[in-house]
Amino acid sequence: MDRVTRLASQRAVVIFGTSSCCMSHTVTRLFVDLGVNPTVYELDEDPRGRDMEKALGKLLGRNPSVPAVFMGGKLVGSTDKIMSLHLSGGLVPMLRNAGAIWV
Repeated sequence: MDRVTRLASQRAVVIFGTSSCCMSHTVTRLFVDLGVNPTVYELDEDPRGRDMEKALGKLLGRNPSVPAVFMGGKLVGSTDKIMSLHLSGGLVPMLRNAGAIWV
């Protein structure tokens, strides 16, 4: 859990995912299209990825635990939460507040 928290607080937008997860790719692509340069951690490529995935599952209260998106060091949620925020117009203001975009 400490590693997840530390990594999540190092950049404005951090995505924990897996290289084979289409939802991780979709969320990452959305942020890139919005002009964000997210830091992406592919848990299946990290030696401690399984432990981080378990910690994320506890934080999110669900499995699968990826993608898990953090903004400004705070857990925002998974794909459903990010897409809901985007469709309601709430995502861009959150990105501005986190310092991920300036426009």
